[in-house]
Amino acid sequence: MLDAVQLRTLAAVVAEGSFDAAARLLHVTPSAVSQRIKTLEETVGQVLVQRHRPCRPTGAGEPLLRLAGQLALLEREALAEARGPLTGRGRIRLAVVVNADSLGTWFPAALARVPERLDLSFDIRQDDQDHTAELLRDGSVTAAVTAQREPVQGCRVQRLGSMRYLALATPAYAERWFPDGVTPAATAEAPAMVFDRKDRSQHRFLRMVTGRELDPPVHYLPSVPAFSEAIRRGLGWGLVPEQIAGADLAAGHCVDLAPGRYLDVPLYWQHWRLESTVLTALTDAVRAVAAEALR
Repeated sequence: MLDAVQLRTLAAVVAEGSFDAAARLLHVTPSAVSQRIKTLEETVGQVLVQRHRPCRPTGAGEPLLRLAGQLALLEREALAEARGPLTGRGRIRLAVVVNADSLGTWFPAALARVPERLDLSFDIRQDDQDHTAELLRDGSVTAAVTAQREPVQGCRVQRLGSMRYLALATPAYAERWFPDGVTPAATAEAPAMVFDRKDRSQHRFLRMVTGRELDPPVHYLPSVPAFSEAIRRGLGWGLVPEQIAGADLAAGHCVDLAPGRYLDVPLYWQHWRLESTVLTALTDAVRAVAAEALR
């Protein structure tokens, strides 16, 4: 049998990033933390923690980290239910990872739609939609908005819809760099806005439109508001969610570089396979808002 205290200690080491920080969180000595992890590893017969900064779970540690999170969620949920309608104590915290564009558009409305009576605290992480499932896999989060349709082990997956992106630039930028449209020659030279080094959306769009693998000069700008503002200022062209692009097009701040061409990114909701009231409520809210906001 696995020891609940040892599992909780494993979760603390990964969440805090070190044995010393986990000890402070758990109000024990670092040697006690080390002994608990060592005993758990001996029970399993595998190394569970990569001992560097920050500490990360090994492949063998990931399912145990996920189990620790699931047990903690069910324990807090049962305790909250047993205490009755008393609020202000024992809030249930849900860790969720979401891509930046969803955070900047439709996802906050989903959080607001979760019933207040559930007394939840949200721990929202941000990552590229092609990478959010990695945090589910290692047990760091309970749920994810992800581009991965295959369920992570121990998780359920549901399609949310597609986020549509339009290629925008200012009229002056389009006239300077794309006088003949989105041609391979123009797109190879025109600076593009890219969110971060995980973001390959602009490159996928260029491959779709031109049929070629192109490597244009890029500006990295990891902020949804700043990304759109930089395009409005003529710093580069970039793909913008249609929920944001509509206002810029209507006001004449930007033009669509490739009318009728767009990039649709399918999004999925993955979450732990648990019979949990709070997780079900969050899932219902996310699906409802996604049905209104996504294609």
